[in-house]
Amino acid sequence: MYDYYLGGSHNFAADRALAEENMRVWPDVAHIARANRAFLGRAVGFLSDRGVDQFLDLGSGIPTVGNVHDIAQAVNPKARTVYVDADHVAVAHAGSLLADQPNAAIVHADLRDPAAVLEDPAVGALLDFDRPVAVLMFSVLHFVVPADDPAGIIAAYRDATAPGSYLAVSHATNDYRPERAKATESIYSQASHQMIFRSREQVAALMHGYDLVPPGLVDMIHWRPDPADDTPDPLGGDVTRYSGLAAVGLRA
Repeated sequence: MYDYYLGGSHNFAADRALAEENMRVWPDVAHIARANRAFLGRAVGFLSDRGVDQFLDLGSGIPTVGNVHDIAQAVNPKARTVYVDADHVAVAHAGSLLADQPNAAIVHADLRDPAAVLEDPAVGALLDFDRPVAVLMFSVLHFVVPADDPAGIIAAYRDATAPGSYLAVSHATNDYRPERAKATESIYSQASHQMIFRSREQVAALMHGYDLVPPGLVDMIHWRPDPADDTPDPLGGDVTRYSGLAAVGLRA
């Protein structure tokens, strides 16, 4: 569905049908997906400029427009990226796309099982956890329900990484349009994963143990926007229409 929102070609009829249903409830969803992808680009660029050269992208889906490894390797050609996804089809497609990328790999695992992710041989082959690693959770935590203990999941990844590591998060919020959020949650109950919108306070609590880098937990479009980007905002900068939060935290 996310790939379809981005205008990609790696999606299927069932994805498109459910995505179209969601777009009828929330017409801005394609713009939201693109704003999230833009945040990914800014966050990975920021982390790369900080000297981070290892990335663990959890719930990555099929690598699509603006890949993590492409952004990171533009700054440091030796940067390494491991993508993680639980969908067999996404992993198969990604494996083909990454076949010629010695410093990037895709792992079939569920981010909700940190032990399985961290113990996977492909992860250990590319990432050195004695050095800083950036853990990326772009638009995935709102698919982790309370019963799965999202705070505990994040803590497990945090504890596995060295001081100086980072966590980058984007998350849908119900702070602005709660009724529309409920309608979207209902639609996603038909998808492979349920969607849970959270408040700003709830998202902040999930990042316990990290020092948020300025500007902290903010509306997605306001996290370190590129001053050189003069492209008009398709939603007029209305954060209530985006209903997305973003932050990057440093593990002290």
